[in-house]
Amino acid sequence: MKAVFDTNVLVAAFLTEGLCSDLLTRARKQAFDLVLCDDIIREFEGILKKKFKLSATDLNEIKSIISEAASEIIDHLSPIPRICRDPDDDMIIACAIDSSADYIVTGDEDLLILKKYKDIIILNPRNFAAIFAD
Repeated sequence: MKAVFDTNVLVAAFLTEGLCSDLLTRARKQAFDLVLCDDIIREFEGILKKKFKLSATDLNEIKSIISEAASEIIDHLSPIPRICRDPDDDMIIACAIDSSADYIVTGDEDLLILKKYKDIIILNPRNFAAIFAD
């Protein structure tokens, strides 16, 4: 099973203890294949640097954890037509398409409203975590 995490899920995974950090731990333990792309990682780092004023050392440590958790990091995304009402979110969909992901995990309503794109299910972290419930 492959999943793409939106930037907001990654931010929550590192800045709060809870559901998103648990999901990242599951990815690190290879409970599923986490797929990211350079664009998502760049956006994530930018938010951590600008909004949360993280140091270069902290960013390098976080980048190392992300690299360890991700089973695949896509360098260049294939162009796609505009899909999402927020065009900045199209990179998330493009990453999922290029990696043949099963899921997009996001808290972003602009993506969640789609519910599905082609065969890719778009859901929030709580619903994704429910897949692993015993």
